[in-house]
Amino acid sequence: MAELECPTVMNNLITYLSSLLQRVAESNDLNPRFNPQKISAFHGLTRPSISIESYLQRIFKYANCSPSCYVVAYVYLDRFTQQQPAILINSLNVHRLLITSVMIAAKFMDDIYYNNAYYAKVGGISITEINFLEVDFLFGLGFQLNVNPTTFNTYCSYLQNQMFLLHPSLNTEESSLSSYTSRSTKLLHYEDDQQQKQEVVAV
Repeated sequence: MAELECPTVMNNLITYLSSLLQRVAESNDLNPRFNPQKISAFHGLTRPSISIESYLQRIFKYANCSPSCYVVAYVYLDRFTQQQPAILINSLNVHRLLITSVMIAAKFMDDIYYNNAYYAKVGGISITEINFLEVDFLFGLGFQLNVNPTTFNTYCSYLQNQMFLLHPSLNTEESSLSSYTSRSTKLLHYEDDQQQKQEVVAV
């Protein structure tokens, strides 16, 4: 799906997401609730030398997933932190959380995606580690991967509004993030319908 391939919009989306995660990570680094002894599988021993923005740019450049995956990955990160309040996004885990959430979003959203070994190479971690992180993330989400159209559009609108606050010149219909989401919304409607059909069959 290539519906969000407006370079200006995507560059600013990645810049905003990076800035958001950077602020959250730095805030939690100083948060007294963060106990370094209570670490998760996503925690590294040291802070990665690559910045969050450069890391996300690398993922965007090489992962080749649909831009809609970044909205869904953001939904997943939000759900993960809500369901796992003891795991705070910080400088030691944000990179692994990013590559894992984007990979899972690509598998859920895209018809074509790479295997785990490729995503591991993009993320700069081992295949064994990314396999483990995927399982840990899925259990952390409670396997709640479905994103209905209303949720998708809500998150998309939020991201779009924040992008426009930072870059008012983007506030045009042609560069609107939401104007590129019609195919994603249709896909989510389809998946929602399929899930309902499966539930009906199960009953």
